[in-house]
Amino acid sequence: MVTEKTLERINELYHKSKAEGLTDAELAEQKQLRADYVKAFRENLRGQLESIKIQNPDGSMIDVKERHDAKMKKLEEEQLKDAQQKGN
Repeated sequence: MVTEKTLERINELYHKSKAEGLTDAELAEQKQLRADYVKAFRENLRGQLESIKIQNPDGSMIDVKERHDAKMKKLEEEQLKDAQQKGN
């Protein structure tokens, strides 16, 4: 989880890198903090996207995650079928 303190440290390291440069330890810390931030951002976005529901004009609701999962499963099956046909 990214806290306000983490964001402040990311910004401190950024400004220090522009002003005077960073030590190897600080570069490693900056890289890790940025990776943690990106991971948290992606997890948050994924959670938001998975909770989206779309209402059709007829009033029915579509769960975007379920629709996406079904589409990906169908695509995998088609790719497997194509691979089997090419192998024979």
